[in-house]
Amino acid sequence: MVFKIEDYERKLLQLISDKAERLGYPTYLVGGYVRDRLLNRDCKDIDIVCVGSGISLAEEVAGALRPLPRIAVYRRFGTAMIHHGDLDVEFVGARKESYRHDSRKPSVEEGSLEDDQNRRDFTINALAVSLNPDDFGTLIDPFNGLGDLEAKIIRTPLEPGKTFSDDPLRMLRAVRFSTQLGFSIEPTTYAALTSFADRLRIISQERIASELNKIMLANRPSVGFKLLMDTGLLAIFFPELAALKGVEIRNGKGHKDNFYHTLEVLDNLSRHSDNLWLRWAALLHDIAKPPTKRFHPELGWTFHGHEVLGAAMVTTIFRRLRLPMDHKMKYVQKLVSLHLRPISLTKENITDSAIRRLIVDAGDDLDDLLILCEADITSKNPAKVKRYLENYELVRERIQQVEAKDNLRNWQPPITGEIIMSVFGIAPSKEVGVIKTAVREAILDGDIANNYEEAFQFMIRTADALGLKPLSLP
Repeated sequence: MVFKIEDYERKLLQLISDKAERLGYPTYLVGGYVRDRLLNRDCKDIDIVCVGSGISLAEEVAGALRPLPRIAVYRRFGTAMIHHGDLDVEFVGARKESYRHDSRKPSVEEGSLEDDQNRRDFTINALAVSLNPDDFGTLIDPFNGLGDLEAKIIRTPLEPGKTFSDDPLRMLRAVRFSTQLGFSIEPTTYAALTSFADRLRIISQERIASELNKIMLANRPSVGFKLLMDTGLLAIFFPELAALKGVEIRNGKGHKDNFYHTLEVLDNLSRHSDNLWLRWAALLHDIAKPPTKRFHPELGWTFHGHEVLGAAMVTTIFRRLRLPMDHKMKYVQKLVSLHLRPISLTKENITDSAIRRLIVDAGDDLDDLLILCEADITSKNPAKVKRYLENYELVRERIQQVEAKDNLRNWQPPITGEIIMSVFGIAPSKEVGVIKTAVREAILDGDIANNYEEAFQFMIRTADALGLKPLSLP
């Protein structure tokens, strides 16, 4: 393997070397940047370890850069961060760590490079490159991390039980690196994931969600979720997803394994989109199938209403995992609630009204909804897949035709509650809602055109049936 870096990165590392020599600090390039450059992967995060004050070294380096970069200092942790060009460079003094059983937050004291490498999670992340003048560029590899890179293996530098017990988040990082890099987890390390899975309970939900999002953004997220399931880690922090696994057979009738179906949908979608929240919608689209599962002697297994309950479960899951409770959550919720609608539109004799309602309900997220629905086709029968995809193409054509005619994307009815109250001189009331809903439904059903004039006249007629008279007509 060749350690390849850009010229501007080399100049920055040489500057760091010069400043470290001036301070008398032995200094090293460590961690992910070394790993990724050896793998010829792009990396914009540089970690610098010095036997001395990382903050002092950062200040010296920052003072020599032009334009002067902003330096963020974290004195509590003895670290400092410089943003230079497109690089984030973190400086820290070499540390030795010890852990209490009930916390992943270590007691930290000054240490040597060896101490710092011993505390790393995996051999491939314990690689270091000297930035010292007498051996500049020399690879320091006490745990054969280079060999593990070449063999594509995830292995802990020390005994895996100690590594994972000290900081259980490393178990999720093992799964994440395996998924991102396409590496296998060494057998003893893998066995420890199962043995120490319960230790994950001391980890904050924010840290778990951060690793989970990185797994979600991999080329094949299913690899990570299968590892999480097989090691028992998934059930610790995501019991709803783990509950999808398994097939129940009754009277000779079984349903598909919804866990593996979900992973197929997620992988299908990931080939077409790197939108994290659309991937979350794929992961959660069938999340409510276990609680809605029923067996009917003639129909077999049913999951009626799983899209409605699933949308409600999105809120619970996002809140527990400390995922954003803003428009991102609402976006996922909307797609989960609507994911069955387009398939119903692939049947014959679908009305323009049904198409209009989907356009209005999905709004700007309609295209993403259709991507999700197409990813939901996991049949092993090529003829079925071809037919379903052709049906969706017909739905897209119908949507384009209706949208071009009615201009409904992100549509709001031309008659608002304020107009109704003003025309009839009434306060907010049940009648306002009834009239507003009637106007909306009439437009979506095609009974009146989508314009103010026809909507206004329909409003007058609807109000009259309710015994309401306008104060005056324009």
